[in-house]
Amino acid sequence: MEALGQLLPFLLLFVVFYFFFIRPQSKKQKEQNMFVANLQKGDEVVTMSGIIGRITKIDEQSVQLEIEGKTYLKFLKSTISKEMTDAYVKSSAA
Repeated sequence: MEALGQLLPFLLLFVVFYFFFIRPQSKKQKEQNMFVANLQKGDEVVTMSGIIGRITKIDEQSVQLEIEGKTYLKFLKSTISKEMTDAYVKSSAA
């Protein structure tokens, strides 16, 4: 019984870490992965470095963005940020 009493604080600490850090982070990562998987030509997106552009080409690992006029840049899909894109869409709609 004493061993359980000594382990209880560690178990409670693990539960707190799980619900406040691990679970929300894994949920956020899952949403990011779904966002990247559903990207389509014509979507306006923001990269993690803050570059805003419209998708002109998509392949398995990369996207080509039209930045300004006829300026095109190629990025890995993993650099497209759901969080920053959502914030940009909200601010431009307002």
